[in-house]
Amino acid sequence: MNLIQSTLAAFALLVAFATSANAQYTQNPALGTNSGLWIAAGIDAFRAMTISEKQILSVASQYASQSDAQNRIAPPESQYAQRLAKLTGRHALEDGLRLNYRAYLSPQVNAFALADGTVRVYSGLMDLMTDEEILGVIGHEVGHVKNGDHKDKLRTALLTSAARKAAATSNGIVGQLALTGMGALAESLLNAKFSRTQEIDADDYGLKFMQRNGYNTRAMATALAKLAKLGGQRSNFVQTMFSTHPDPAKRAQRMAKMVGMVR
Repeated sequence: MNLIQSTLAAFALLVAFATSANAQYTQNPALGTNSGLWIAAGIDAFRAMTISEKQILSVASQYASQSDAQNRIAPPESQYAQRLAKLTGRHALEDGLRLNYRAYLSPQVNAFALADGTVRVYSGLMDLMTDEEILGVIGHEVGHVKNGDHKDKLRTALLTSAARKAAATSNGIVGQLALTGMGALAESLLNAKFSRTQEIDADDYGLKFMQRNGYNTRAMATALAKLAKLGGQRSNFVQTMFSTHPDPAKRAQRMAKMVGMVR
């Protein structure tokens, strides 16, 4: 089964089980020993179709808490924390979104923003970029939030989870792993990628962010050029940010033209 077939099958089974008094995580004569997985897959598919803003914020908050627990947050006296605070002091409220910033002490070239206003910037990215380039990256990430891209990403993660569970019904061992957490939603959410259009729209939002706040717009182009130069070799962030066409160099060139660096 492909992703669509699996999730549609899962959803159909959810409806069937929902109307049955015998719906439970036990053996089912019609489906064999994996009826629980089919139900779980159907639930994930249903959630993907009906995800609400409240649920998106809840997932974002949980993901932020988990990420903060797994990373070293720069203490207030750290040069990274102080630099980020100085850069973002005037951006606690940006375009109607209340943001909270933290720096992670990690060599990764990485940054992300979440629907609940969480913004995290890794020291590896801060070492690579100038102040205004960092702001350009933050603008890009906030753009994904403001454009509603995280809702699509969460929906994709749920559908992927549903497809995995539906496919797992054909293998008892894999099925047990799926039920016990293998291929969990957090993993699917982490691996889900933004589309080509979403990345370009986030680039454009980042540029507007720079213009709106009176920053040097060329920093948006040079930030993209630096990330493109890495070629996806040093960071999952770079790989995700440039995972779809156009290629990294073309993204950077497009922005350079938009800010008048090249003709």
